[in-house]
Amino acid sequence: MRRSLWTALVCLSFCQVLLFAQSSANARNISACRNGREDCDRSQLTQAEAGALIIAEHQGNVSNCRSGRGSCDHSTLTQQEAGAVALAEHQRNLSDCTHAWGPCDHTKLTQREGREVAMAEHEHNLSSCMGGWGSCDRSQLTPQEANAVAVAEHQRNLSDCRDGVESCDRSNLTQREASEVAVMARERNVSDCMNGRQRCDHSKLTLQEAGAVAGAEHQRNLSECETGGESCDYSRLSKREASALAVAEHQRNYTACAKGYGYCDRSRLTPSEASALSTGR
Repeated sequence: MRRSLWTALVCLSFCQVLLFAQSSANARNISACRNGREDCDRSQLTQAEAGALIIAEHQGNVSNCRSGRGSCDHSTLTQQEAGAVALAEHQRNLSDCTHAWGPCDHTKLTQREGREVAMAEHEHNLSSCMGGWGSCDRSQLTPQEANAVAVAEHQRNLSDCRDGVESCDRSNLTQREASEVAVMARERNVSDCMNGRQRCDHSKLTLQEAGAVAGAEHQRNLSECETGGESCDYSRLSKREASALAVAEHQRNYTACAKGYGYCDRSRLTPSEASALSTGR
C-alpha cells in the first residue's frame, strides 16, 4: 500500500508539472498571436481563443483605419465601420490642410472647406514671411502685405546689427541707423575689452579707451595674483605691487604653517619664524 501510495503521489506531481508547462506554452502562444509575432501557431488555439483573436485583430484594424496609423484593410470593415472611418479620414485631412501639419489632399475638401483652407494657408504664408522663415512664398502676398514684410525684415536686420549678430547687413541701414549701430558696436567693444572678453578688439579703441582698458586689465591681473588665480602674470605688476604681494604671500604662508591649516611651505620661512614655530610645538 505504501509503495502504491508513493507511486500515485509521483504521478500526480508529474502531471501537475506537465499541465503547468503546457499552460505556460499556451499562454506564450496566445500572446504571440495577439501581438502578431511570427512564432504564433494558430493550430494550437482552441475554438474560443481563435474567435477572440479574430475579434481583437478586427478591432485593431478598425483602430488603425480611424487613427491613420499602422496598416488599414478597408475591405474587412462593416458598412457602419467604413462610414465612421471615412468621417475620421475626412476630418484628419481637413485638419492637416488647415494647420499645415501633414499631407493635404485639396480634392477631398468641400467647396466651403477649400475656401477656409485657402485663407488659412495664406495666413500661414504671411506669418512665415513676417517671421523670416524659409517657407515664405512672396508671390502669394498682396502689395500691402509685401510692404509690411519689407518693414519687418528691415526691423529684424536693424535689431541684428544693434546686437552685433553676424547676419547683420549694414548696407540695408539708413545713414542714421548706420551711425547708431556704429556707436553701439564701439560701446560693446569697449565693454568687452574692459571685462576681458575674447571678442575685444584693441585696434578699435581710442587712445582714451585704450588707457581705461589697460587700467582695467592691470587691476584684473593684480586681483588674480592676490587671490592666487591661474591667470596671474607677475611680470605685469609694478615693483610696489610685487613687493606688497610678496609680503602678503609670506604672511599667508606663515599663518598656514602656524595654524596647520592651508598650504604651508616651510622653506619660505625665515630662520626666526621657523625657530618660533618649532619652539611653539
